[in-house]
This record gives sequence, C-alpha cells and structure tokens, in this order.
Amino acid sequence: MALGSGIEWTQATWNPVTGCNKVSPGCKYCYAERMAERLHAMRQPNYRNGFELTLQPHMLELPLRWKKPQTIFVNSMSDLFHEQVQLSYVQRVFDVMRRAHWHRFQILTKRSKRLVEFDQHLDWPSNVWMGVSVENEKYTFRIDDLRTTRAQVKFLSLEPLLGPLQGLDLRGIDWAIVGGESGPKARKIEESWVKDIRNQCNQAGVAFFFKQWGGRNKKKAGRMLEGRTWEEMPLPKPNTQTPSMESMLPAP
Repeated sequence: MALGSGIEWTQATWNPVTGCNKVSPGCKYCYAERMAERLHAMRQPNYRNGFELTLQPHMLELPLRWKKPQTIFVNSMSDLFHEQVQLSYVQRVFDVMRRAHWHRFQILTKRSKRLVEFDQHLDWPSNVWMGVSVENEKYTFRIDDLRTTRAQVKFLSLEPLLGPLQGLDLRGIDWAIVGGESGPKARKIEESWVKDIRNQCNQAGVAFFFKQWGGRNKKKAGRMLEGRTWEEMPLPKPNTQTPSMESMLPAP
C-alpha cells in the first residue's frame, strides 16, 4: 500500500529525503517542520534528525513495491532540489520514477535556480510532473525558471497564497493549485486574489485547482469558491518516453 495522503491534489506521498530550511515567506509556518518535530518526539526512525536535511536511501525503491497506480507527491517533507541533495541522489530518485512508470509523480520546489541547474542532467520521464511554489509577486521568477526546464508537465503551487498574483505569465504551464495557509498562525487569504488567478487560468487554458481557504480550522473554512469546488487537472499528454498503455501496469 502507498502512504495515503490527505492532500487534496494527490493520492500518496513518498519521502526519499526529509528535512529542509526556510528560504522565503511561504516557509514561515511550515507544516512539514511541525510534523517532523512530532514524528521526532515519537521516535520515528526517519525523523531521528528532526527537520534537518536527511537523505533516506532505504526509501528510494518504495514506489516500485506499490503495485496499484498512484499519484504520488515526492518529498512532501522536504525539497528534492535542496542545496544539500547532490545531483547523483536526485538522479537516483528520477531513475526510480522512470522504472515505476505505472505511477504519476509530482515534485515541488522553491529552489528553482537549482532545478534549472540540474535540468540538463536529468532524464525527464513523462510520468513526472514538475512544479514550483510561489507565494507572492516577489517569487514569480520561479515560474520563469520552471518554464525553461524539459519537464513535460509543469505546474504551480500558489500556496500559501500571501498576496495577489496579477498578470501571471502562464505560457507553458499546465496546472495551478491555489490555497490559503492553515494552522494556528495562518495568514489571511483574500477571495479576490483567488478569483483573479482562476480567471487568468481560464483565459490561458490552464487547469485550476482550489485546495482550501485555510485558517485555524481549514475543514470549517472549506474549499468552495463561488458555490462550487474547483478540481481541474491537466490534460494527458502524448506518452513518448514510457511504455505503451498495454504495458503500463507492473508485473504480478
């Protein structure tokens, strides 16, 4: 069984790396840091170092043992393109994703400059979706960096959304996820910000997914926007690097 996820836009999580450090305002109240501290207190072996960056090589081949096709968020508890993760290890992660061709993998990074640096050294399978996080207008350069990569599906996580994002350049972008911050110190999101991004996505033909309003009680706040949920997903792209549909499932 995959490690099921409560994240609305994925089905499972896989953490061949754990731990991180703060690089921009969206990191201020990091959910992964809070969770890592709890797991450290519970003496979970993978979090023996708390939220310090830690490679988990024993977790690398886990998706190969999950026979049911899943959508998998890679490193929900870290950032694969962290400065302390060497290119050779990132390549090992990509090798597993290529071999586990029956899954769909979603990677997010705030370290878009390092993503660009590594891009030419990575063999991008078509089942790997690459995304960047953007929390306010100061960090839209990450979108430009993402656009230069050879990832076949490119997406944005505009969460926690901390300000308006007007006039986004969505060329080459397939999907945008928007969400408010959650937790005891959650910063406020404005409905006008969300609606403007939704409208920009509609105009650009980009799939729009509204994750949550967030707040101290995200379940109570819900995820309805103008009377409905928004759960659009990117359209499938031609599969040029992985096996034919007849051979997509793993061997028994």
